[in-house]
Amino acid sequence: MPELPDVVVYLEALEQRILGKPIEGVRIQSPFVLRTVEPPIQAIVGRRVIGLRRLGKRLILDLDDDLHLVIHLMIAGRLRWKPRGAKPPGRIGLVAFDFPNGTLLLTEAGSKRRASMHLVVGTEALAIFDRGGLEPLEADQAAFTERLLSENHTLKRALADPRLFSGIGNAYSDEILHRAHLSPLQLTSRLQVEEIARLYRSVRDVLTEWTDRLRQETGTNFPEKVTAFREGMAVHGRYREPCPVCGTPVQRIRYADNETNYCPTCQTGGKLLADRGLSRLLREDWPRSLDEMEERLAR
Repeated sequence: MPELPDVVVYLEALEQRILGKPIEGVRIQSPFVLRTVEPPIQAIVGRRVIGLRRLGKRLILDLDDDLHLVIHLMIAGRLRWKPRGAKPPGRIGLVAFDFPNGTLLLTEAGSKRRASMHLVVGTEALAIFDRGGLEPLEADQAAFTERLLSENHTLKRALADPRLFSGIGNAYSDEILHRAHLSPLQLTSRLQVEEIARLYRSVRDVLTEWTDRLRQETGTNFPEKVTAFREGMAVHGRYREPCPVCGTPVQRIRYADNETNYCPTCQTGGKLLADRGLSRLLREDWPRSLDEMEERLAR
């Protein structure tokens, strides 16, 4: 799922192309993407884009007459900028927005249709999309600490909870926790003052560095390779690859459709965190340390 750095770069690319421009047409290929019926989607035709902003992981297009188009890309939704009149591609095309200078396509790979689009009137109507998360790059350390400790969760869950922090998801929470040398399963209630300070710095550094990196990679082009698995990430998506800090093979915890990646040496003192499904299957045979796992693999 595109997270804060990806959404920011998307918005900056859109600002260069559609800010101040009128929407000349909208073509919906997959009706399931549109989750509102009033006002009708055709109401956006002829309206200018007067503002672009982020609300969590959502993109907001502010239009004339106090209309607001809310786009949530979810896991597989992506935006593409093409020559004017371009058709939405095959089975993955959802919507096409025609502008005087080009066409913005919303696509979604895979069979599950999770990406969504809402059209609402008035800024007050946007409140239902605001999960209340603290903006991590705008908050000072005191506000960050208060929000972090407001509920007792594992660090992985706390960082990725949109009610607590805005725009952080599965990928960048892995990178943040690796940078902070903290276990993804450490409880927020057991954090020391120094660990909270280290986590706060890591959040700001990782999100800022990756936003800058994506800007540089994109340049004046439109972002085309938006993915949760990027070259240069320390642990996310790098299971069994060497940690760039210590060389230890990166490990993972799998659950549902997601996984958490971490370095045992840098983050857990050499301890392997239990993969819920596999550890229940193996029970007492689950390796407790990296050395024990390597010994079993070598047999």
